[in-house]
Amino acid sequence: MNLYKTTQRTNYTIFVPKKQMQLNLNQQKTYKETKEIIHRLYLQSLRRPSSLIINMIQPLLWLLLFGALFQNAPIYLFEQYKIQYREFLNPGIIIFTGFNSAINAGLPLMFDREFGFLNRILISPITNKNSIIYSCVIHTWLIATTQIIAIILITIYQTNNNISFNINQLIINISISTVIITNISAISICNALILPGHIEFIALTTLLINLPTLFASTALAPLSFMPTWLQIICCTNPLTYAIEIIRSHSLHTSISVNTEIINANWLTINVQQGILILILINVISITIVRKIIKYKYD
Repeated sequence: MNLYKTTQRTNYTIFVPKKQMQLNLNQQKTYKETKEIIHRLYLQSLRRPSSLIINMIQPLLWLLLFGALFQNAPIYLFEQYKIQYREFLNPGIIIFTGFNSAINAGLPLMFDREFGFLNRILISPITNKNSIIYSCVIHTWLIATTQIIAIILITIYQTNNNISFNINQLIINISISTVIITNISAISICNALILPGHIEFIALTTLLINLPTLFASTALAPLSFMPTWLQIICCTNPLTYAIEIIRSHSLHTSISVNTEIINANWLTINVQQGILILILINVISITIVRKIIKYKYD
């Protein structure tokens, strides 16, 4: 009897693994996974270059049409700057270019959901599902940054180098645009994970987010030119702070963290506070989308 118990105990012990498997989210492996997904996204972009061309043409149309429509507008009557309207419009077009690319960052993810490729990615030996988010954001940032640099070069050519431009201005433009691109890309990815299909995604981004967000900012008109209710909406829009930081830097010879970018009767915000607001909104957006992907796909 004792011999039977000993044999039975020994037979069960062979099923116990000698080495426990642990899920180690190695940074090097996460980097490799993100790199491979980015490579896949760029192959998709190269196979349909029409979307890249359209995203490039749309901000140029805004710059050309609005710049020509209001080229004789007396901007100095309602703002302290004595400049042409095209110069006033340029920072808004730069941010709108990044916003327009970032708002569609979740569209490839939405198509992957509909065609079943997202399920293949999730069941693959991927250690960190956040690499899906990182790859979409980085892919969008690289494309949007290229478009922004092209817009800057075109505006310099249009104004015959009347705008003082230097490397510091380029760094500030790209840095502020990066915060906006990351923020809007996270919101777009969140919509791609929640909405049922690409029709609802396009309807939401095009009709309810794209144009209202542009017009409810200081991209096309200064804050002092708006009624109070629209000023309140503009001050809740992160694009307003990004546009005003870039505009203040491009129109002033030098700015500091205490330079005022929002100066209304009921609100005053300087550069430092504007950057903190942008970073805070960015952190909240990324945290929410990470929670969603963990809740839905873990």
